[in-house]
Amino acid sequence: MDGITNLWAFMAAGLLLNLTPGPDTFYILGRSTAQGSKVGLLSALGIGLGSLGHTLLAAFGLSALLATSAMAFLAVKLLGAGYLLWLGVKMLRRPGSSVAGDAARLEAARPGKILREAFFTNLFNPKVALFFLAFLPQFVKPGATALSFVILGLTFVATGLAWCTLLALLSARLGDWLRRKGVAQRLDQLCGGLFILLGINLLFARLKH
Repeated sequence: MDGITNLWAFMAAGLLLNLTPGPDTFYILGRSTAQGSKVGLLSALGIGLGSLGHTLLAAFGLSALLATSAMAFLAVKLLGAGYLLWLGVKMLRRPGSSVAGDAARLEAARPGKILREAFFTNLFNPKVALFFLAFLPQFVKPGATALSFVILGLTFVATGLAWCTLLALLSARLGDWLRRKGVAQRLDQLCGGLFILLGINLLFARLKH
């Protein structure tokens, strides 16, 4: 493909990177096990849209700005860390009835809210933007246009969405078992704690030149 080199290697590497646990994984696990496959799939879609946003930002230069501007990186870092901490505290404080999947609460869940939470979980992580900056250029030929970055980004989004969809479906099935065993609240607390740890870790992330 013109402007792109080793597309298959990029797809393989991207898939492996998607399999690495992070905020997206824990968000989908928490949502799917507590509220079922439909909510999990909406979460996966929101995260995919966040990755699409990073693709467009990388193609048109914002990722480069985050890599070179300490102020820009700090602003996005604080925003992302704060959002992860908020999600973590929210999950830790969620009552057991909602974790167990209270029917009335599930029916009241708004798709737009789920999409927004998942979208911002991905978009507000500056490490994702820096990943796009560091990873995509390795598979782009010198002098390539922004279109090459967009194509690679869309490829990464597609493989990531496939993995997130599978994760949502599998964890939703596991969620049925967890609810029967009455341990879903512990998993919710675990995911909340992991979000808090990830948020703290993000606060201490350093800009690498």
